[in-house]
Amino acid sequence: MKRTKQHSGKNPLTTNYNHVKILIGAAFLMATSAIGPGTITQVTVFTESLLTNFGLVIIIAAFLNIGAQVNIWRIISVSNMRGQDIANAVLPGLGYFVTFLIIIGGIAFNMGNLAGSGLGLNALLGIPTNVGAAVTAIICVFVFLSKEAGMAMDFIVRWLGVLMILLTAYVVFASNPPIQAAAQSAIMPTELSVYAIITIVGGTVGGFITFAGAHRLLDAGITGEKNLSRVNRSSVTGILVTAIMHILLYLAVLGVVIKGIALDPSNPTASAFYHAAGEVGFRLFGLVLWAAGITSAIGAAYTTVSFFTSFNEKLEKYRKLWIIIFLVSTCTVLITVGRPVMLLILASSFNGIILPVTLLSILLAAHNKRIVGDYRHPVWLTVFGGIVVVVGTYFSIMTIMEEAPKLF
Repeated sequence: MKRTKQHSGKNPLTTNYNHVKILIGAAFLMATSAIGPGTITQVTVFTESLLTNFGLVIIIAAFLNIGAQVNIWRIISVSNMRGQDIANAVLPGLGYFVTFLIIIGGIAFNMGNLAGSGLGLNALLGIPTNVGAAVTAIICVFVFLSKEAGMAMDFIVRWLGVLMILLTAYVVFASNPPIQAAAQSAIMPTELSVYAIITIVGGTVGGFITFAGAHRLLDAGITGEKNLSRVNRSSVTGILVTAIMHILLYLAVLGVVIKGIALDPSNPTASAFYHAAGEVGFRLFGLVLWAAGITSAIGAAYTTVSFFTSFNEKLEKYRKLWIIIFLVSTCTVLITVGRPVMLLILASSFNGIILPVTLLSILLAAHNKRIVGDYRHPVWLTVFGGIVVVVGTYFSIMTIMEEAPKLF
């Protein structure tokens, strides 16, 4: 198996500075992959239905996300292998099965990401949705065509991620939510939705998302036990950024719906931003949605393709081409067939369902010397990850029992 090599012969200060940028970029790549148009809509819908009770859902989801994220990033770093290769090493054929599931989820999500970016540009500039989706896909293609595609990707997801947080924070201020009541309900809720938890977890670390930042660090050569402290910080930072965005979106929408204002079901988040800050809020929604769409599209394309190119040297050699094909094909299907709204919603739950499979393979690999060598995985992390697998499996079964009848 081809492993990533560390660069040598560079100024240590320059190299360290670049590593910091890559570590931050990896955290934001994961976070912005998780904060896509689908997640924004889901947070809005759940806030409208659960009101202040949604706060505990965010806390539980963040807790489960950290348990999954830290385990996966550490083992990828120590083994110097991508997620699918680790799965194949644990059980021959498992990596191919996981890759198939992630490709299906990645296609569905990327269609939703481009659709969301098109809606965002429509709200911001008034251009047709399909044109906005195509423009976004073209921008993504140019990012990956650039000579330093990795650094360009890091730069875009980092600063657009910060922009989304700042703009949403402004809408929170404008909507004036009941923060004290929200804090109290986060500790003592009157209702807890299992479906909301598995959907948010699935949209945050399900499918390809939890591997996005880890594969980025692997490609950059930031691996091995000597880098574990950096990898830990980067992985937790990604979850914290995601949780901050979830909280800000939740509070922005809560400030509107708590007043009894009914949101437009065709575009609930746009409706919430408009009621919170008027026409300015609507335009800000467009910018936030576009930023969420393009950064998630970049993350989906990069990570989904990274799941099959390691199987063959020729595939790896033309990885940029495969990324471009992925972007162009998903955009073409979106424009010709239409927006996969239901597919996007189901994909989040689907990603949450496959999370226990991918995480379990990582936990098994963590104690397999053929994969991790002399590295000793902390027992508490294994237990933490095991809890996530058990809870995730239970939530997945409950979700299937609850949602499956609605499909027929």
